Amino acid sequence: ELGVVIAPTGAGKSMALVHLGTQGLINGKTVVHFTLELADTVVASRYDSCMTGIHLKDLYHRKEEIYDEVKEVKGNVIVKEYPTKSASVTTLRNHLSKLQNRGIDVGMIIVDYADLLKPTGNYKEKRIELESIYENLRGLSQEFQCPIWTASQTNRGGLNAEVITMESISEAFNKCFVADFIFTLSRTIEDKNVNAARMFVAKNRNGPDGLVYPMRMDTSNVLLEVLEPDGNSIQEINKDAAKNQKQRLADIYKKFKKENK
Repeated sequence: ELGVVIAPTGAGKSMALVHLGTQGLINGKTVVHFTLELADTVVASRYDSCMTGIHLKDLYHRKEEIYDEVKEVKGNVIVKEYPTKSASVTTLRNHLSKLQNRGIDVGMIIVDYADLLKPTGNYKEKRIELESIYENLRGLSQEFQCPIWTASQTNRGGLNAEVITMESISEAFNKCFVADFIFTLSRTIEDKNVNAARMFVAKNRNGPDGLVYPMRMDTSNVLLEVLEPDGNSIQEINKDAAKNQKQRLADIYKKFKKENK
């Protein structure tokens, strides 16, 4: 199956993908992580931090401690870096086939992220090109009999949203039809200051969706923890967001009036 993390720029899509990959490692899977944006060393460091809880900036000085902790992990991670738009789904398939021929049983595939893959054909419209990429990724997951996780960026409407729905997906809404599971990550400025976030289950072929979960999210050590749902519906959250926005505008207006007296 194909899973997609949707979030605006800087909200932690890549962190979420590393966190998902880490869960695969803990469960004894061989995780193949393709990165088309970040350097392979950066991604590998994030895995170390996620597995150990050690701050990213302290990894170099605590190498021995990290080694002692990760050597007990049953799974294995292979990080493969490609320059942006240089690799297609065919490129990924060829790499995975080589691993398989070497006797490596691929248990999970991460693609960070699908929108940066090169299309396998010529398309007149961007949305059709992206839909084709996502369809090919889903086919790849069926071919190798393992889950694929990737990410997609929201449009500008998702930047300050309390909860991001599928309407905020960038470029091609048709991606949503292809994916089996979609969750969104939203983090306002206030959320970032207190290491909080919200996860919205936007699509789930095999279970309930439309659920909002509060989260603890600390990007300094790749910590993502989904908490118990707070019981709020999207309508209530959007209503509260509109109320808060109205109050913020009123406060700005008051300040402006005071300064210009």
